[in-house]
Amino acid sequence: MAHAVISCLHANLAAVEAVLDDIDQQGIETITCLGDLVGYGPQPNEVVELVRQRNIPTCQGCWDEDIIDGLNACECSYPSQLAERRGHRAHHWAAERITKDNKDFLAGLPMTLRRGPFLFVHGSPNSQHEYLLPGMSAFAALERVESAEADTLFCGHTHQPYVRELRDGSIRMKLEKPGTDQSVEQEITLPIRRIVNAGSVGEPRHGNTHATYVIHDEIKEKVIIREVQYDVAKTCQAIIEQGLPEVFAWRLSHGFEYAERADDADHVCERS
Repeated sequence: MAHAVISCLHANLAAVEAVLDDIDQQGIETITCLGDLVGYGPQPNEVVELVRQRNIPTCQGCWDEDIIDGLNACECSYPSQLAERRGHRAHHWAAERITKDNKDFLAGLPMTLRRGPFLFVHGSPNSQHEYLLPGMSAFAALERVESAEADTLFCGHTHQPYVRELRDGSIRMKLEKPGTDQSVEQEITLPIRRIVNAGSVGEPRHGNTHATYVIHDEIKEKVIIREVQYDVAKTCQAIIEQGLPEVFAWRLSHGFEYAERADDADHVCERS
């Protein structure tokens, strides 16, 4: 059975509709969403309502959490104060417009979803805000999957799709015998584990403007990263018309992240 995994919709209605149409055309009926329904984009209510109408099981993303908690979540990942101010501006814009029903829906989303050996999260099993980047150390990657007691961990948050197989993993332990100075070393070999990142529907950052999602064939144990074209210009125009930061439209039209980077001693965590 094949199912689709989508993530990081970011209030981009044109992209979400195009991806859902693509999924429907392939006859896939099971969809899981990894969160971030809102943020950056110009249609937060429309996107949340579409996910609700389709009854798509969804994890809570970091932007979804922030809309509920009022920026209480730690956002130390901002590379500069300028980037942080844009993020806060987008947050306040969305928070002012999201309806109570849609906010209640976001508040009720779980941090994780599990189906058999598959775990679905936004960032990582630890936090919606943790990035599982494709180049992270093999041990750290294996630890995230193994500690979650999953064979395959589906995540988003990075906006960069990838599939990483963790083969020949092992954990070496040193066991000390109580009351003696003797110890025994043990090595446990772990089966193959996988991390699958669905990328982003609403704000791709993988080098082009195509929305991305993944198709997982459970029978064949195969994962396909799929790219879908949509009307990028339409969303960019809506971003500008709604008074959101114009750089959001610029980076959407180029398909990669843009943010000023600065070594700023004043850029400190303000989490209460």
